[in-house]
Amino acid sequence: MSRIYYTKPSITELEIRYAADAAANGWGEHCYEYLGRFEAMFREHLGAKHAISTSSCTGALHMGLAALGIGPGDEVILGDINWIASAAPIKYLGAEPVFVDVLPDTWCLDPCSVEAAITPRTKAIIAVHIYGNLCDMDALLALGKKRGIAVVEDAAEAIGSRWQRCRAGSKGVFGAFSFHGSKTLTTGEGGMFVTQDDALYEKVLTLSNHGRVRDQPKQFWPDVVGFKYKMSNIGAAIGCAQMERIDELIAGKRRVFSYYAEAFRGLPVRMNPEPAGTQNGFWMPTIVVDEGVPFERELLMSAFEQARIDGRVFFWPLSMLPMFETRPENVVSYGLCERGVNLPTYHDLTDEEMDRVVLKVKKHLSQD
Repeated sequence: MSRIYYTKPSITELEIRYAADAAANGWGEHCYEYLGRFEAMFREHLGAKHAISTSSCTGALHMGLAALGIGPGDEVILGDINWIASAAPIKYLGAEPVFVDVLPDTWCLDPCSVEAAITPRTKAIIAVHIYGNLCDMDALLALGKKRGIAVVEDAAEAIGSRWQRCRAGSKGVFGAFSFHGSKTLTTGEGGMFVTQDDALYEKVLTLSNHGRVRDQPKQFWPDVVGFKYKMSNIGAAIGCAQMERIDELIAGKRRVFSYYAEAFRGLPVRMNPEPAGTQNGFWMPTIVVDEGVPFERELLMSAFEQARIDGRVFFWPLSMLPMFETRPENVVSYGLCERGVNLPTYHDLTDEEMDRVVLKVKKHLSQD
């Protein structure tokens, strides 16, 4: 019986051909050609004015927050239940993450909790579109405008997600994306910084090149201390091929989710929502077992492992981690983590393989 992985990329001859070309010819005067193409293709897809490819989404967040001037003594608000990559850049800059509760349906930032957490030290709000689910950007942007606070989009998991006509990552003061091997679109490792703001773009462009200003006439002359978060030309070549297939890749994720959603209809579980006026890219199909229904997540994970199925636990609340102060008042976040499981999802996952996953979930729920 073959193993069902929790996720894997879709790599075709196109990606291999572009990567081989970059490896053979992408040097010297050609060393940035695939990078430029990839950034242009991503800008067009997203509807963003500017894009800078990076080595990770974490790096994109780090540079963007630094360009906003965030530093020691400042606070940045984000949802409690997230991966640590959304919070780590805040700590890199000497600022403090403030973890607030999330909504029970989207698992994303609760705008009311955000507003209650704002203090004179609050400098930014990071809206993380977890698992492809969308934050309430209208409410968060209105709140940011009213209080003079930047709203940033962590769209690492939201390729293919749209709010009305706007793609996730295009509405905040800047957006950050991940192209890790587990993501809908991959460059192996990698990320992207995007913004509509000319001045912010120039700041991040400088920071991304060791602090060297674009029009600085002196060679090897940094104007500020910057960062080194560049994507490789070979990674960008893979990204170009993936961008040529982006609609196919998004459709593949949505196909997998739809199959699970139909199979679990009538069971006491909730899955990733898709409210009216939105499209969910469904990066990671997730079930959250209803409260009051007996459920032992670790038993299901063990059953998956015995059946050669990879599953992932729901993210832990960040405030549970040893480096942060606990916030048990975030009751939605603390409840989600014990009742949620991510299901296998990738482009060529078959119906038969998904049936194996569904069977284990149904059997587990019927036994508890």
